[in-house]
Amino acid sequence: MPAPRHLYGFHAVGVRLKTHPATVLELHVDSARRDARMRGFLDKAAAAGAKVVESDDTRLHALVGTHRHQGVVAKVAPLPTQKSLDDTLDAAEAAGIREPLVLALDGITDPHNLGACLRVADGAGVTAVIAPRDHAVGLNATVAKVASGAAETVPYFMVTNLARTLNELKDRGLRVVGTSDRAARSLYDTSLRGPLVLVLGAEGRGLRQLTERTCDDLVHLPMKGAVESLNVSVATGIGLYEALRQREHPTPPSPAAAA
Repeated sequence: MPAPRHLYGFHAVGVRLKTHPATVLELHVDSARRDARMRGFLDKAAAAGAKVVESDDTRLHALVGTHRHQGVVAKVAPLPTQKSLDDTLDAAEAAGIREPLVLALDGITDPHNLGACLRVADGAGVTAVIAPRDHAVGLNATVAKVASGAAETVPYFMVTNLARTLNELKDRGLRVVGTSDRAARSLYDTSLRGPLVLVLGAEGRGLRQLTERTCDDLVHLPMKGAVESLNVSVATGIGLYEALRQREHPTPPSPAAAA
């Protein structure tokens, strides 16, 4: 069985207390901090039945290796084994989701970027996030802190072969759209409706060749200024929310078409 690990920060620990309180084995809090935010957090911890341990900054830093813990560190047991990607998609279909939206991240190694991508994915209602097992970051304490709880709520699957998994998703009826600065068509000139996988690569390097060849379509994000690329989490937010916009607010017909 996987060993317990540590989460830190109000958001990451708060989500775990809310969604899986029984897995919070110990809650270390900074004894020197009793502002309104900490008092409110401690009320939630008490309601969840968490064991609270008074600690100082030195102890909290030793637990997680950073001073950015906000005075809150939780020792947590592993969550129940996550369902497979197929099971997750089957469950979404059973719940009436006919247009699943999957985010694929090709080679994201920075935990801050992954955490930010997961936070955006949660906000956009993404069904699952997938990434290659090699040359990609897993879920760690930094990812969980930056994700502000989304690492606990968004299914994240690391797969052995990303291109093969994308082809399997195609077989399920999902269309695969990748981002590339070499693409002729803009994100905003492309339909992102229907069952979809949106694929983004690491900043600078972009998609690997095999991943790019596996995509059904390639699109670029318009760049009007001097910089050549955006941070991957920013690009993820633009792409996912454009997909969400198209799904929730279809473009009305033009006056000529309506006539």
